[in-house]
Amino acid sequence: MAVPGADALGPDDDLVAIWRTGGNSNQRFQNYKAIFTILDVPVATRSWIRDIQDGHAASSQYAPIEWLDWLKNRKYKPLHAPRSIEIRNRASQMPSNREGTEIVSLIYNKYIDNPYAFEKCAAELAKLMLPQIITCDLTRPWRDGGRDATGTFNVGSGSSAIEVDFALEAKCYSPRSGVGVKELSRLISRLRHRQFGILVTTSYLSEQAYRELKEDKHPVVVIAACDIARLLREKVGVLEDIKIWLNRLD
Repeated sequence: MAVPGADALGPDDDLVAIWRTGGNSNQRFQNYKAIFTILDVPVATRSWIRDIQDGHAASSQYAPIEWLDWLKNRKYKPLHAPRSIEIRNRASQMPSNREGTEIVSLIYNKYIDNPYAFEKCAAELAKLMLPQIITCDLTRPWRDGGRDATGTFNVGSGSSAIEVDFALEAKCYSPRSGVGVKELSRLISRLRHRQFGILVTTSYLSEQAYRELKEDKHPVVVIAACDIARLLREKVGVLEDIKIWLNRLD
């Protein structure tokens, strides 16, 4: 059962006129946008439907309470669907085309023998995905305490903004070797109170580790191989541009 409007809208915002331009002559025309809320009414009885047909919708003894509350008081009791847990498998974390594969291979081959240098690259990748990052400082390579970098993330704007700490872990792995539960647990165990984690890998997070991450609601952002390829393609450019971007990190 759907009713016009929503909690966050004013009484005049559930139906608005919109002007559009289209066609070869760019002629303007008017269209309408309507917003409805689905009420949490599991059953609309046939008895009530018959009363509606007879013109007694609101006075019917079979009218749903949720609908009457909306009709008389404009109070909404919306139907909420439970949030599904999205667990990305290996294929969905790897590049789906040749260009993406080449981008990830470029990074993997550059840093395979220098994982500490990849940590700097991972920090820059995190900034591309999360531009609200204020600081990101690499830890010492011989004593990182389970974190390759730590930093602060800005939430809000202006004088109302707050800073949230995060820890970053970088894994320059082959596409054939995923990040497992052990590596993920290492990062999670180092997260302090009110701190979130960022995992950056040229590979993927194993399905078991991803499932535990989601089901236990650990605050960790996963930047896998496909995310790296997409970020660099969108933010930096083609393969040659990415090579220049990588060389600037040295």
